[in-house]
Amino acid sequence: MKLKTTLAGALLATSVLAAPSIQAADYTIDTKGAHASINFRVSHLGYSWLEGRFNEFSGQFSYDEANPNASSVEVEINTASVDSNHAERDKHLRSGDFLDVSKYPKASFKSTGYSADSGVLSGDLTLHGVTKPVEIQVTKIGQGDDPWGGYRAGFSGTTEFKMKDFGITKNLGPASETVYMELHVEGIRQ
Repeated sequence: MKLKTTLAGALLATSVLAAPSIQAADYTIDTKGAHASINFRVSHLGYSWLEGRFNEFSGQFSYDEANPNASSVEVEINTASVDSNHAERDKHLRSGDFLDVSKYPKASFKSTGYSADSGVLSGDLTLHGVTKPVEIQVTKIGQGDDPWGGYRAGFSGTTEFKMKDFGITKNLGPASETVYMELHVEGIRQ
């Protein structure tokens, strides 16, 4: 009997050691279902807010609830998809004064770290041909099964940056130097 117990214990220990470790889950950002958005606002001369969004982007993220500090995100944005709900203004935003989409058709973000304690996602934003570090304040919205047999996780985030830091030097006055971003991401687990 002792031999059976020892053998069973050895087999159990071997199976536990050989079992795959729990790893981060990979998610694709759900842009096709319109469950994600990249929004911005800029003060218009200090008198009102100009708000808009980018309609075309893609990306993925990795998230491990047991080790959220290991999370990572990558996003690519089609800069020509800028949409401020005004055709003439959008044409100006696509011009060399701002996004210069003919020269810089893509913007991107790639994370370099995440602190679950502070909720800050650090990463490199490439915009207008310039790459700079930015920090995004992240809030987890939720996660769970969806009605179609999949599994989803959702987050929101905010950040801000100065246009001139990315080589966009069109001067609209000091009240209009900062871009405020609001991000909403829902991912489908792969």
